Amino acid sequence: MKLWNKKVAGATVLTLSMLLAACSGDDEATDTGGDTGGDTGGDAGGEEEQVTITYAAGVDVTGATEALIAAFEEQNPNINVEYREMPADTGASHDQYVTMFSSQSAEVDVFDADVIWPAEFAQGQYALELDRYIEADGIDMEQYFPGTVASGNFNGRQYAMPKFTDAGLLYYRTDIVSEDQVPTTWDELFEAAGTLQGEGGTEFGYLMQANQYEGMITNAIEFIASHGGQVVDENNEVVVNSPETIAGIQKMIDFVNSDFVPSNILSFQETETNNAWVGGQAVFARNWPYMQSTSNDEEASEVAGNVGFAVLPAGEGGTNAATLGGWMSMINRYSEHPDEAWEFVKFMTGEEGQKISAVEGGRAPTIAALYEDSEVQDAAALFANEQFVETLQNAVPRPVSPIYPRISDIMQVQLSQALAGEITAEEAAANMEAEIMAAMEE
Repeated sequence: MKLWNKKVAGATVLTLSMLLAACSGDDEATDTGGDTGGDTGGDAGGEEEQVTITYAAGVDVTGATEALIAAFEEQNPNINVEYREMPADTGASHDQYVTMFSSQSAEVDVFDADVIWPAEFAQGQYALELDRYIEADGIDMEQYFPGTVASGNFNGRQYAMPKFTDAGLLYYRTDIVSEDQVPTTWDELFEAAGTLQGEGGTEFGYLMQANQYEGMITNAIEFIASHGGQVVDENNEVVVNSPETIAGIQKMIDFVNSDFVPSNILSFQETETNNAWVGGQAVFARNWPYMQSTSNDEEASEVAGNVGFAVLPAGEGGTNAATLGGWMSMINRYSEHPDEAWEFVKFMTGEEGQKISAVEGGRAPTIAALYEDSEVQDAAALFANEQFVETLQNAVPRPVSPIYPRISDIMQVQLSQALAGEITAEEAAANMEAEIMAAMEE
C-alpha cells in the first residue's frame, strides 16, 4: 500500500481538504436567453473579434487556476478570461450564484459548482444545457468516472462537466493492521474495530462523521449504497423506503451505538475525526483523501508513517461505495458568450486542463486515463495508488435533485433521530419517504 509522500503532501492538502469534506427541466434548455448572434462558435482562433468571459471559482492558493487560464488563452488568443474569486465558504458562493442567476445576470459566464448543485441550477434555469456542444465536439463522456457524470446530469441532460473529484476512504493503522488484514465488508470492519480497539495505544476502534450536518449524509449514503439502496433514483423517484436502504441505515446505527467509537461520536465532523486520528486514538477511520497528508505530517501527527488507506467496505450485497465529492464546471444560461464559455469549459475539463489541475493544484482528475500519466502520478502519491483510483470509480453521487438541500435537511433530521435511538431504521426510512415526496410536490 503506497502512502502519501510528505514532499507532495503539503502541496495537495489545501486543495484536497477543500473538497468537503450529495421536478423537471425546461424542454427548451438550448434557449440560453443570451444574444449568441455575434459568438465565434467552436473555432476560437484566427482574426476574430476579441471576447472576454468571466470565470467564477473558489479560492485557489495553488496557482492552478492561473495556469489553466494562461494555457487556454495561449491556445485561444481571441478569448480573454477574467477570474472572479468566490468565497471559500461554498454555501456563501452558492447563495451568491442563486442571487445572480435568478436575476438573469450575465456578469459571470463560467462557474465552478459543487457536485450537489447541478440539478438545482438546471431546474432553476440558471445553467446552460451542454448536450449540443458535447455532441458537436464528439466528447466521449465514458472517459469520465461514472459518478461524476451522473452528478451533472438532470432529466437526461448534461448541465455540468466533471472537473475534479473526491471520495471517502477507509484509513487504518499499518502498525496494527497489515494490508492483507484490512476489512473488506462492514461486518468484518465491525468485528475488527471491536477486537483491535486498544492496540497500539489506541482508545477507539473506528471514527466517522455522525454529527447532524452534510458530512453525516455522505457517511449515510456510503452505508446505504453499499447495501444496494438509494434515496432518489435516476428517474427522480423516491425509493428510500426499501429493504436495502433500511439495511444500510441499520448498519450505520450499529456502528454509532457500538462500544468502539467515541461516546460523543454524534458530535464528530471531519475536523474531530482528523484530530483524533492524527492523535493516534483509533485503529480505523473514515474520512476524505486530505487526511493522508495530515496523517503523515511528522510535526503534527503521532501516526506519521503508520497510515494506510483502502476502499470503504462492501455491504451485504457485496458492493463498495464511496460518496462522491468534488467540483463541476457549468455555463450561466444567460451568458452573452456561450460558445466561448464552452471552449473554456471544454479545455478545463478535458485531459489537458485536468492534467494542469492535477500537477499544479493536486486536484484528483475525473478522467480515468490521467491516472496512467507519469506526471500526474508524480504530482501526488495518491494518484498512483490503485486503491484510490478504484474508490473514485466506485464513487456514488448524493441524490441528484433540484431540491437536494431540502432532501439533505430531511435526511439529517431523520437519521440523527435514528442514530440517537429515538426511532428505528424502518421508521427513519418511512419518514424520509413521506417527507421527501411531500417536498417534491410543493
